[in-house]
Amino acid sequence: MPLPKISSSSVQLTQYADYLAQLQSSSFSGDIEDSYTSRLAVATDNSIYQKLPQAVIFPRSIDDLMCIGRLAKSFPEVAFSGRGGGTGTNGQSLTDGIVVDMSRHMNAILEFNQEESWVKVQSGVVKDQLNDFLRPFGFFFAPDLSTSNRATIGGMISTDASGQGSLVYGKTSDHVLGLTSVLVDGTCLTTSPQAKESAENLANGDTEVARVYRQVLTSCESKRQEILAKFPRLNRFLTGYDLENVFDSSLTQFDLGRVITGAEGTLAFVAEAKLNVTPIAHHKTLINIKYDSFESALRHAPAMIEANATSVETVDSKVLNLAREDIIWHSVSDLITDVPNQDMQGLNMVEYNSNDNAEISQRIAELESRLQQEIDDPSSGVIGYQLTSDKSDIGKIYAMRKKAVGLLGKTDSSQKPIAFAEDTAVPPENLADFIMEFRALLDAKGLQYGMFGHVDAGVLHVRPALDMLSPEQERLMREISDEVVALVAKYGGLMWGEHGKGYRSEYGPAFFGDELFQELRKIKAAFDPHNQMNPGKICTPADSSATLVSVDDAKRGSYDRQIPVDVRDAFVPAMSCNGNGLCFNYDATSPMCPSSKVTRDRRHSPKGRAGMMREWLRLSASQGVDVVNLENEAKATSWFSRLVNSVAPSNNNDFSHEVKEVMDGCLACKACANQCPINVDVPSFKSRFLSIYHSRYLRPWKDHLVSNIEKMAPVLAKAPRLVNALQGLGISRFMINKLIGYVDSPELSYPTLEQRLKIAKVPAFDLAQFKRLASTEQERVVVIVQDPFTSFYEASVVESLAELINKLGYKAHVLPFRPNGKPQHVKGFLPQFTQTAESNAQLFNELHQLSVPMVGVDPSLVLCYRDEYNQVLGEERGDFLIQLVHEWLQTIELPDLATENKTKPYVFLGHCSEKTALPKSENQWQAIFEAFGLSLKPVAVGCCGMAGTYGHETVNLENSKALYDMSWAEPISNTSHEVVATGYSCRSQIKRFGGGNPRHPLQVLCEQLP
Repeated sequence: MPLPKISSSSVQLTQYADYLAQLQSSSFSGDIEDSYTSRLAVATDNSIYQKLPQAVIFPRSIDDLMCIGRLAKSFPEVAFSGRGGGTGTNGQSLTDGIVVDMSRHMNAILEFNQEESWVKVQSGVVKDQLNDFLRPFGFFFAPDLSTSNRATIGGMISTDASGQGSLVYGKTSDHVLGLTSVLVDGTCLTTSPQAKESAENLANGDTEVARVYRQVLTSCESKRQEILAKFPRLNRFLTGYDLENVFDSSLTQFDLGRVITGAEGTLAFVAEAKLNVTPIAHHKTLINIKYDSFESALRHAPAMIEANATSVETVDSKVLNLAREDIIWHSVSDLITDVPNQDMQGLNMVEYNSNDNAEISQRIAELESRLQQEIDDPSSGVIGYQLTSDKSDIGKIYAMRKKAVGLLGKTDSSQKPIAFAEDTAVPPENLADFIMEFRALLDAKGLQYGMFGHVDAGVLHVRPALDMLSPEQERLMREISDEVVALVAKYGGLMWGEHGKGYRSEYGPAFFGDELFQELRKIKAAFDPHNQMNPGKICTPADSSATLVSVDDAKRGSYDRQIPVDVRDAFVPAMSCNGNGLCFNYDATSPMCPSSKVTRDRRHSPKGRAGMMREWLRLSASQGVDVVNLENEAKATSWFSRLVNSVAPSNNNDFSHEVKEVMDGCLACKACANQCPINVDVPSFKSRFLSIYHSRYLRPWKDHLVSNIEKMAPVLAKAPRLVNALQGLGISRFMINKLIGYVDSPELSYPTLEQRLKIAKVPAFDLAQFKRLASTEQERVVVIVQDPFTSFYEASVVESLAELINKLGYKAHVLPFRPNGKPQHVKGFLPQFTQTAESNAQLFNELHQLSVPMVGVDPSLVLCYRDEYNQVLGEERGDFLIQLVHEWLQTIELPDLATENKTKPYVFLGHCSEKTALPKSENQWQAIFEAFGLSLKPVAVGCCGMAGTYGHETVNLENSKALYDMSWAEPISNTSHEVVATGYSCRSQIKRFGGGNPRHPLQVLCEQLP
């Protein structure tokens, strides 16, 4: 399918093409990307909107931003929008102009002054990144967002973000001490609080800076009374050109930066910020108060505020129930327990913190006394409470609360809870009545919804479930939006309490009033006379005919509905992405999407890949291509026909090539399938895409090598020493590395597993004989299911497993090697993978009927039996279960060696697929080691960078090494204890990069037994 053309006039196309060409030849040192996939990656955010830009540019410095602006003076038709984490819920940074993304390069922490409690950062620094830096010094940056692991400081400044604890800590603007911004003409503007007289001096003259100062001084001083009368007296003041707080209350101090904070990039590019930071309180307690209804929780919140709580967060039963179904619940289930014989329908999380232990203890005691009385009074709605003072546990509860934002989008129906009127702010004393009327509005329309938020500040996130693929439901969204605007006004509040305006900017005049809105337009004209900075958001320049964006503008649903229903249903993992961006998580110790972390390229994330897939499906439909039938034909195509099709002339303008490039970067680690709140499973749709793509285009030789590795390994293992010797020859390395694209091939085990098992007297497996044996000694027989990596390249691990089983009083039987099919799935050989799965499922179900445990070693391969097999076989997969070693050990009685304390702690590095699919696995390994009298310390790490064969492919070598260095190298080099790892890939990666020769934890256990 050919690439679509940019939907702009020919004049605009010429302007943008010429601008980008001149920028490329200028002193600009950043990245310029105009591929269709790069543009698609930033065409959406965490909202329902979609706008395709002309290009994405990634500046490296303030000089780059100034270069962008200086050149823009000659291209008044060219528009820009600054972007950071891409987490906006209202399309704030979306544009059909040029996206200027600060997150890739401008992400350094520049300076920290501990004595004066401030830090200076570039705008692309992530909020959690900053707090991780500050924590060892005893400080934190206070505004707390649910998207804190991917939201950038620049984005927080641009939307004047806030969140939990804002009643005490305020909004982002309350913590900005100074800004370095770049105007659209390339002028560098430095702002900070200053005397009014100093500002007036800067307003003299005919420079861009003077005009800006002059207009803001005039608007904010001459309209002071109107401003004070119009703006609600709320913790969440009216954002978007903060006219009130440019001056202090005495009108003697002036800070131009207050209009830039909250301006959503419509006035300038924010490059750097000086921020005040807050000391971390030594003592913290979280009280989870449980209610019989959500209304009870809302009506009880003001009492918590009166009790001088630092923050009061709330969630309703829908959010709680979604969390219960997610892997995150295992971390909080004992911290938020159910109340016997009661139905918990609401939860308030009340936090107290202080540096005075006596003070916080007294406040908590007073609250507990009150709560005990209320529990005895059924009319209060309070049914119980729990205290948590451990900071780690408090962090787990807040992590659950944060993930609730994404979990709300996880529904099985086509109706998804969406953000468009979900950060309303009203006086806290009005919140319960406001929400009851809000709920009545939604109930009358027959809609489901979820609610959570900051009741201490009067802000509640309400997300009605709508099907944005339906034009009727899209119109209903507009209807609800208008009604909520009126409802907010009725209760003396704001439509936007913390997420900015974006596509809701059309409501701005109603909240500001005509008089003050005209002042906004004058300020916009002074900063941006040609309306080039994020046009249409907040306001348009005075005397301009430009229009504001609208809630009716183009949405993702309008594009998705162009995909046939059967195709959408067939590719749910790609279609379900709601853009929440958790896959942008900056934390190197998180397993979520290593390719996104190492490339800092939004295309190489689950969100990016889902967007590419959706667009590929849409374009296929527009070209009359039925992808579902094409996939079925691809499965039925013979090997010879595939070869003929593959050597057919390629269409270099086929969008499929760009999608293929993006899919190739995926490590198939499966972290997204469990870490993403919507469970966007990239490897599943990647495999299907590759299967279809390669029914037309030639496969590289390395794909065939990888897909057949399970068939080749048993043959090569017949002569392991010869193969290893040949592999070490220079000519062999050249052929493998250069011609095939494979690097650092592992050596085959010698002695082989077959030889080792003979020496260990493990009986050869005969199915008929085994059936007879199992019928008489059922509970004492264990079957080891081989995988190609440990069996042929690390045979000692399988040998140790058999020995461990026997030492524990069971009889180990090793099933003859059968290909698992995982490599076939990874490379998109779906017809072959399906055949492999069908063959294995038949045997495994036959063994399952014997009720004997089946145990495998490598997490990636074992989990394939549960996940990928289920995807391709459905109900035909059957009920067989192959357990990982620790799962089986959990089911048997272990020897009591707990008092022996034989060794120092072992350091445990878990396999990313195992940690995300089986989140309790690390704790379970710890418990098993304790039973053996050993200490095991899990270390938080991300992906090791190997991921099966990914790290062995020459094209991936650099990224593979970078990922290892990112989170594995340091904990391995900094420990004096033995490292154990469950993943064959992980152990191989450690060996490859000189980290030692780690063992599987089962090998440690085995040597503890006589």
